[in-house]
Amino acid sequence: MMAEVKTCRICGVHKPLTEFYAMAGMRDGHRNECKSCWSERAAARYRANPEAAKERTRRWQRENRERYNASQRERRARPERKAKERAGHLRRKYGMTSEEYDEMLVAQRGVCAICERPPTDGISLHVDHDHASGARRKLLCFRCNNALGDFDDDIDLLQQAVRYLDAHDPDIAEQTQRTKERLAALRD
Repeated sequence: MMAEVKTCRICGVHKPLTEFYAMAGMRDGHRNECKSCWSERAAARYRANPEAAKERTRRWQRENRERYNASQRERRARPERKAKERAGHLRRKYGMTSEEYDEMLVAQRGVCAICERPPTDGISLHVDHDHASGARRKLLCFRCNNALGDFDDDIDLLQQAVRYLDAHDPDIAEQTQRTKERLAALRD
């Protein structure tokens, strides 16, 4: 059986129907311009007036909220999409590749650099970094990363917290010593 073909009204090339976007209301159920011609025209329209194109997209998303949200959920659930988004996040925010992240994780034996707990299932360790310089440090669990952030990475403030715990719970001396050792390791 021979595949159905259609002639693109823009480029005039005969192409299989798979090379045309579907469109309800057309006799054959497909647009009159091929995918590549349609994409070129869409890109030209965008370049000519990007704000209008963005507004059209936002309006469609508002008017089709359920369909848009379902599509986004399905898209985000795909493993290849998750990996690509994770790689993009690591590249943009930390200037590192997924492979570099994996190497750090292996070097830390797959656990948080502070509390030495493995990450929760489905949640990766966070890349800790110096907010002033952007320099990467180590991988931390959410709790430890958040705690450092809450203390503004201020060693003096962290030491005051240790002294506070020491003063108010004499049985915590051993835990305090471990915390001091971990703080010293973080400085290195």
